[in-house]
Amino acid sequence: MTTVTLPIGPTPPGVPGPAPWLPLPGRYTVASGRSLVELTALCGPLPVHRRRLTLADASLTVPETDEHPTLRFEFDDAHLKGALTLDHAHAHAHASADTVQLTGGLGIDGTDFPALLRLRVVERADDRLLGVGVVRLPYRLLRRATGFRFGRLRPATRLRLLVAGEFA
Repeated sequence: MTTVTLPIGPTPPGVPGPAPWLPLPGRYTVASGRSLVELTALCGPLPVHRRRLTLADASLTVPETDEHPTLRFEFDDAHLKGALTLDHAHAHAHASADTVQLTGGLGIDGTDFPALLRLRVVERADDRLLGVGVVRLPYRLLRRATGFRFGRLRPATRLRLLVAGEFA
């Protein structure tokens, strides 16, 4: 007996349904030791200083309805205490990898600063998601809005926040 598998095409735009890059609905967290957070100060194209940050908590909430998922990273480090909350997603599928843009805010001391995370989905299953993302922030505007300082003697024009985690 021969079994034939028919291909299932992607969901057409405008038709409700779960995003193909998301796991099944639920709340997923990152286990300790299964994440990486790095803050890099850039002056022009050159990295001036790079530092690993302590991630206090990270979670991904996938709703059962057609609402957008919520991705939250909480930092508890000497250089950055705050939360990156991303709650609006735009999926862009490329031929080689899935890339998702999530918009939200970086909250530092009660002040929210707009942020755009470009997340590359490395691996996806029904019960987990492995992704690597980058948030680029203008340092001067962030410092004026929130009072955040990376260092007194380090020149910087931009900051790059790299986050990677396995949500399970």
